[in-house]
Amino acid sequence: MHGTIIRTSDLASRLGDPHWVVFDCRHTLTDPDAGRRAYAREHIPAARFAHMEEDLSEHSRPGAGRHPLPDPHAFAEKLGRWGVGESTQVVVYDDSFGSMAVRMWWMLRWLGHEAVALLDGGLPKWKREGRPLTADPPEIFPTVFAARPNRGMWASAIEVGEGLAKRTIRLVDARSPERYHGEKETIDPVAGHVPGAVNQSFEENLSLDGTFLPPAELREACLSLLAGTPPENVIQMCGSGVTACHNLLAMEIAGLKGARLYPGSWSEWIADPLRPVTRPA
Repeated sequence: MHGTIIRTSDLASRLGDPHWVVFDCRHTLTDPDAGRRAYAREHIPAARFAHMEEDLSEHSRPGAGRHPLPDPHAFAEKLGRWGVGESTQVVVYDDSFGSMAVRMWWMLRWLGHEAVALLDGGLPKWKREGRPLTADPPEIFPTVFAARPNRGMWASAIEVGEGLAKRTIRLVDARSPERYHGEKETIDPVAGHVPGAVNQSFEENLSLDGTFLPPAELREACLSLLAGTPPENVIQMCGSGVTACHNLLAMEIAGLKGARLYPGSWSEWIADPLRPVTRPA
């Protein structure tokens, strides 16, 4: 079972295996259909396409952020239609250092499916190595996916606020330093960060070639940032609950288990004007 990351060579050796299902999760925040167009041009053979807005989010709740979590049982039904069953090894990838695909990695773990891994280095590494691509749609054999959602894997805005007030949590913001400090905000209407949050951009988890740093290096960086906070008291956030999953994956690779996701993240936090905000000076 692969439960964190998987090498391109390992995936290449299992192409065509009916017990493996691959998902293309490419997405561009400023052009929501860019990923679908790119998938139509070429993708890893047999990969399904999972759309960030249509498949990995659900927008019926105003004020819940830009990418609220979908209903777990509705998403489980969709996984079954995609051919994901209890014993399926799932691999997810994108073309942006894993920053989008990690959302689906986390969501499958949230529903109790441990056999899901991010393709380390993603599509860019796959293409650099000259591995196969196709424009053909996948052949899918639907099955039944039984969801076992774990409420303990995520935190609400109320839980984040209470934890900060009581100083029982360490809130980590995965956005870029420029966005965290409010120096450059191009997505959300308010610049700044949640008071008390510390910053660790998801890009700090990566080597120069776009693959994850070795576990020992990730562990050292995480422990330094957490300053003695147990992993289970850590909550990861970002702009909308997507790239924060990159930090959660890095913690898993580092052997630091139990951290939670704040799905609404900054885009939900600022929807309520009564919530405190640290703005740029």
